[in-house]
Parts: sequence; C-alpha cells; structure tokens
Amino acid sequence: MSAILEQKCPCCGGAVEFNSSVQKLKCSYCDTEFEINDIPQETDEINWSQQGGQWAAGEADSINVYVCNSCGGEIAADATTGATECPYCGNQVVMKGQFSGALRPDLVIPFKLDKKAAKEALKKHISSKKFVPKAFLSDNRLEEIKGVYVPHWLFSCDAVGNASYKARKIKRWSDADYDYTETSYFDIFRSGNISFDNIPVDGSTKMPDDLMESVEPFDLSQAVDFNTAFLAGYLADKYDVSAEQSMERANERIRRSIDDSFRETVNGYDHVDSHSVNMSVANGFYKYALYPVWLLNTSWNGEKFTFAMNGQTGKFVGNIPTDKKAVITASLLLGAGISAVLCGLSFLAGWI
Repeated sequence: MSAILEQKCPCCGGAVEFNSSVQKLKCSYCDTEFEINDIPQETDEINWSQQGGQWAAGEADSINVYVCNSCGGEIAADATTGATECPYCGNQVVMKGQFSGALRPDLVIPFKLDKKAAKEALKKHISSKKFVPKAFLSDNRLEEIKGVYVPHWLFSCDAVGNASYKARKIKRWSDADYDYTETSYFDIFRSGNISFDNIPVDGSTKMPDDLMESVEPFDLSQAVDFNTAFLAGYLADKYDVSAEQSMERANERIRRSIDDSFRETVNGYDHVDSHSVNMSVANGFYKYALYPVWLLNTSWNGEKFTFAMNGQTGKFVGNIPTDKKAVITASLLLGAGISAVLCGLSFLAGWI
C-alpha cells in the first residue's frame, strides 16, 4: 500500500492531515509540511466516464465507512481520522467496512477555513439574530464540529427554453363625477438558448437539500483533481443518491433558472404571473465532486440545532430558536408606537 493512502509522515511515521490554512499536508507530530504531490501515490491509469472514475487498485483500501446507528448515515473517512460521532445527528457511529463499490470523485474543493473559523462564525451568527432567547446565548452546548466533504453531482448542458406569462396593466383616473379603472391584459412569450455549467445537486439524503443550497455558491474554479490526501483529517460523505436519481432535481434547477432569466426581461407591467415554462436539454453530462462543509451541532432545552458553513467561502446558515415573549413584547410596543403617532396626527389635524 502506498504511503499517501495510509496518510503517514515519511519523516516520523505520524499521522498526516490536510491543513486548510497552508493548503498543504502537515504532520501532527513533527509539523513537517508537504505539498500534495510530494508524497507518492498509486500511478495506475484511471479511465474516466460520465459516471465518474473508478478507484485505482488499492486506493480505497484505507478509507473506512462508519454507519450511524441512529440516522443510518454512512460517513467515509481515511484511516487516520477518528470518526466517533455522526456529523448529522451527533450520535455515536460504528465502523462498517471499506469504502468500496462507490465511484471515484472527479474533483474536490479543498477546505479553506478551519474549525476555529467555524466556531467564530457560529458565535457571530447567533449574536447577530434578534429575539434569540438569552438562555440560548449562554446555555447552548456545542456538541460537535465536523468538516465533511459532501458529495455532489455537477450537471452541464445546453438548454432550449420557452416561457409564457400573463400580465396586466392597470390605469386609474378620475373626473368630477366618477373614478375610472382600465385593465389591459397581455400574453407574453419568451424563448432562447441557455448553457449551464456544473449545476450542483448534493448526493446525500442525510444533507437536507435546502441547507446545502443555502451555503452555495462554491467557487469551482478552485477545484482540483481528486486526491485522497485531501481527506486527511476530515470526513467524506459517501453518496447514496445516484446521478440518475439526481437528474430530476437538476432539471428543476434548470427550469427555475430559465424562468428567472426570462422573467427579468418582462418589465413595464403592474402584475406578471408565470403561466408555463418548457425546456429541452442537449449535450448533457455530469461529474462527481466533493464540496467542503463544516457541520456544527448544538443542543439547548432538549432540542438539537444543526448549522452549516461553507468550508471555502465562510457562508453560514442555520435556524435559531426565537424568544416568543420578546416577539410579542416588540409587537405590542410597535403597535403602541403606531397608535401614539396616529393619535398625535389626529390631534394635530383637529387643532389645525
């Protein structure tokens, strides 16, 4: 087995991890730094296809799969990673077997931000929100922070689309006797050719689609060819949604993009409603990539809260509990303020 698959330091034999700060491999024992290509790996030729590449002989042997007994999540990690808790639900995980039978990723976007940055982002995210219970600010317990490479299918294609809209223009005027309203109705059509590159669809059922799309976009120009060295010190989620199963969601994202693009050209109307959107796709192909995401699990008041941070850009998302009493108080104060203003205006009008 080659040294890079075992992720061992050639100098002291210690565990080597990918360091996002210096974008190099770094030994956790002797602090020696290595370029990704400085440590030799398997040189077997890989045949790529639309479905992604296959693992070279022996390349996946040192990647273990851990299965969460609670949520069933399958998390892949290299042999140097101690995967002891599920990043999705925080429960203990047990080793199941080797990362075999899965497609080899084409691309990977390396982590740019470390665990410390994720912690700071969580504090900033919580403190910036209004109506957060004071107890949550002090009593929430950060149970787990995990850097996870989330599997994504990247779809590219040329699309021909057409869309129709129902629009209205409303004109109002008055004379000495009547008020008039004139409504004009329009049928509007748009069509055109649009090319799409690398539309991402996450390939994990454990990662909620809305949460994953919320931390987008990722800068794919910084992606590199997959290398097992990037997994050192992180987890890599094994995809459980195939490219074929992801096509429907990719088509929906394409359809929404076509509708949004055409809708932006429909101007000068008082009301516009989308009537229909149709498309046909040609020259479609897809790739398999790993995107870096920090997952943070906190618990408070018997509930668990999951937050996510884009490991490349730092974009942070996640739901926070709301202090209902504070919301009601603020609403009452706002209502009282509006009433006071209206009373003041009424008094002023009467005085005048």
